[in-house]
Amino acid sequence: MQKPFLVGITGGSASGKTTLLRRLVGAFTPDELCLVSQDNYYRPLAEQQADGNGVTNFDIPESINDVEFARDVRALHRGETVQRPEYTFNKPGVVPELLTFRPAPVIVLEGLFVFHFPAIAAELDLKVFVDAQEHVKLHRRIRRDNIERGYDLDDVMYRYLHHVAPSFDRYIKPYQHEADIIIPNNLHYERGLNVLIGFLKSVARGESR
Repeated sequence: MQKPFLVGITGGSASGKTTLLRRLVGAFTPDELCLVSQDNYYRPLAEQQADGNGVTNFDIPESINDVEFARDVRALHRGETVQRPEYTFNKPGVVPELLTFRPAPVIVLEGLFVFHFPAIAAELDLKVFVDAQEHVKLHRRIRRDNIERGYDLDDVMYRYLHHVAPSFDRYIKPYQHEADIIIPNNLHYERGLNVLIGFLKSVARGESR
């Protein structure tokens, strides 16, 4: 049996990764593709770092347990099944689900820092970068966090300006030039997504590597 084909997908916050990934996963069966999100490897709140104003910063690589993330990625790559408690974003009343990740011909790793962590980046067979202009990402972030989730607008803007944007410039954008595929997502992503789906379908069938 061939080793799974590992795809890394990254991009800035609010670049549209979640919507694109939903469409991508929907084009495959669980026997063809397994999706592993970096979000389920956030460290507990007590281990998170705060900025100079005492605001917890979830937008730095240190917020992720990259050792456990890399360990599980290597296990999947060896054909092993992995289980991981769901990250519930520090909601005390939510009981985390036990997630099960099973090997498949295509394994997609998604998250802000999948290109940044060397142990994970070294495993990737294909790197995909979802790109959007800064003003588009900011508008989406405000809509998602303030309008749809009810977060305070001042808090949304503070985190974007002091955490999200600096992290993108330092830890995400520098790796854009390493991407094999860049999918622009200012207005739509359908063409780029269709190209990616077509290629990964051939990988899942054992026709491309």
